[in-house]
Amino acid sequence: MGEQKAEASGRVEEVPVSEETPATEECQESALRRIAVFCVGNKLMLDDGVGPAVYEELLARYEVPENVELFDVGCLSMDLLPYVDDFDMILTVDAVDGTDAEPGTVFRFQPDAMARHSGATASLHDLKLVDLFDAALLLGYKAEGLCLGMQVENPSPAVVTVGLTPKVADALPLLVETVAGELARLGSPLTARVEVSA
Repeated sequence: MGEQKAEASGRVEEVPVSEETPATEECQESALRRIAVFCVGNKLMLDDGVGPAVYEELLARYEVPENVELFDVGCLSMDLLPYVDDFDMILTVDAVDGTDAEPGTVFRFQPDAMARHSGATASLHDLKLVDLFDAALLLGYKAEGLCLGMQVENPSPAVVTVGLTPKVADALPLLVETVAGELARLGSPLTARVEVSA
């Protein structure tokens, strides 16, 4: 399965990019794997904050299993190298641009697709997951990776602005559900929090 894109309506389209391990094999092998979810972005820059917004929604809506950890990392940096050694799978959630898709469209792709192609896989940040993996390999670290991104509308406001543009905000639940679905596919489903009535 290559890159996928899910539009705000929830429709998913296949766009071949690179080969992956079949989902059934991943589920069988991943039950005890440690998974890190890196939510990337700057919440002070409008839609660039979609990653941190997903982080907040995941914490508010779900109980996270012991083998999964969520991180609001800001921008990826080489300071995160030890995590490549500590975890078996790293999932990034990030804003993307230049896809020609409607704002709010969700993409799923491999790390090398984000770094070495343009268009639908253009992250807004200079350091990408594949760069982190390339550096980690030099130290003998190795983990699997997967990137989830959302096409944004305005990631670079003229002044500091907290919040998301309307189309991106409306599609945020789709991205949150996509992350939750991906974790379930990897054998580590989240559990919805039970709301306690007053």
